[in-house]
Amino acid sequence: MSNYELVAGLETHVELATKTKIFCSCTTEFGGEPNTHCCPVCIGLPGSLPKLNKKVVEYAIMAGLATHCDIAEVSKMDRKNYVYPDLSKAYQISQYDMPLCTNGYIQLSNGRKVRITRIHIEEDAGKLVHSRGNTYVDYNRGGVPLIEIVSEPDIRSPEEAKEYVEKMQFLMRYIGVSDCKMEEGSMRCDVNISVRPQGSSQLGTRTEIKNMNSISFITKAMAYEYDRQCDLLDSGEKVVQETRRYNEADECTESMRGKEDAQDYRYFPEPDLPTIHVSHKSVERLRKSLPEDPWERAERWENQYGISDTDSQQLMRYRSVADYFDKAAAGLENGKAAASCILGQMFRRMETEADKEAFAVTVPPENLNALLKLLDAGKLRMNLVKSTLEKMLDTGKPLSAFLTEKDLAGIDDKQLDALCHEALQENPKAAEDYRAGKEKAVKSLVGYVMKSTRGRADAQKTEALLKQLIAAEA
Repeated sequence: MSNYELVAGLETHVELATKTKIFCSCTTEFGGEPNTHCCPVCIGLPGSLPKLNKKVVEYAIMAGLATHCDIAEVSKMDRKNYVYPDLSKAYQISQYDMPLCTNGYIQLSNGRKVRITRIHIEEDAGKLVHSRGNTYVDYNRGGVPLIEIVSEPDIRSPEEAKEYVEKMQFLMRYIGVSDCKMEEGSMRCDVNISVRPQGSSQLGTRTEIKNMNSISFITKAMAYEYDRQCDLLDSGEKVVQETRRYNEADECTESMRGKEDAQDYRYFPEPDLPTIHVSHKSVERLRKSLPEDPWERAERWENQYGISDTDSQQLMRYRSVADYFDKAAAGLENGKAAASCILGQMFRRMETEADKEAFAVTVPPENLNALLKLLDAGKLRMNLVKSTLEKMLDTGKPLSAFLTEKDLAGIDDKQLDALCHEALQENPKAAEDYRAGKEKAVKSLVGYVMKSTRGRADAQKTEALLKQLIAAEA
């Protein structure tokens, strides 16, 4: 057991899914030829004036509500001054002492809460492109709206950091404020990490690992940095407060520069933008627009329909699938059947995660609901439900195109008795095998009856009757 405890907090930058940038009408679309998605406002040409995108504020509030934050009635924008090639103005418009959201949390599976200090809005910087010994600047990303989600130093292991980032990524996608594609840079993390003696309450000197765009790299960088700092302390050296980068090839962290403090940025109120006022009415409107908390939703399904934890987590993973399931299972006694149809037949037709995310099936949830209500009513058996659903998925047509009145009529006891006798007459070898102790032999007899009735017979009732008839003939 190590003598030191890891202490970490994350600053998570999430690009918001608005159509236009935070202070101008330029597109936020990813890609494009370098420096084609920018204008005088993006790059801060003299005389250009920013205008705050209202949707940015709304998305940030939604993120705050989803993470249990308090929403400030009054907040403001500030200038954060620093000189770097990807920041053409030599300052970034952000929020300093009056952020939009404060005092939230994300709960981990072990029951611990990672507190969220603040969520504030700001503009993204451009991107440096290094090629053949030269460095180029692409300002397409400059001015894309961000929220920065700052946690307290409540994370105690790389595994907790992984879960925190995964939950944050999922939640932001789920409420629709960002696609959080780390490979495209729309979600990035700075990791602040320190170590302290086990049992100590005093924080150690922290280092910051910048711009992590992979959950795997985050955990590897944290593990390396933890070991590095422990080794320094064990050898009598001090940890230096600094900014570091993760070297993917060598799987280590490297020093970039001394760590800046707030005073180094010379924050002051942004003079070209007014104070942000958020009414209680606006907050409540946005609260009502949010979907049900996904983890509470999954728990509701488990309690309401008896769905397994594994299945509920799969349904909850994609917002479009979760919404579809709620509509398809509405009013059903057997909600498990709806889950089975979605996770089985429908998912089998989808090759990628993106396909499941979009969930563009040809059968509306209301049509699946109508089919499963016939199952609830005992008019259809599950095998006929599945074969009918396959046809519906192939064509997009409703169940009425494939089921006749005869299909829905069911099988009475007299008909079932006659069909079971017929099955025994036509398959004497199966009956003989069953008498000889081959339990599975009765399944072929059940199959005969099910085929004869196009799946309308009750399989369990049929099997019981067949066993009874075989025993009577013995």
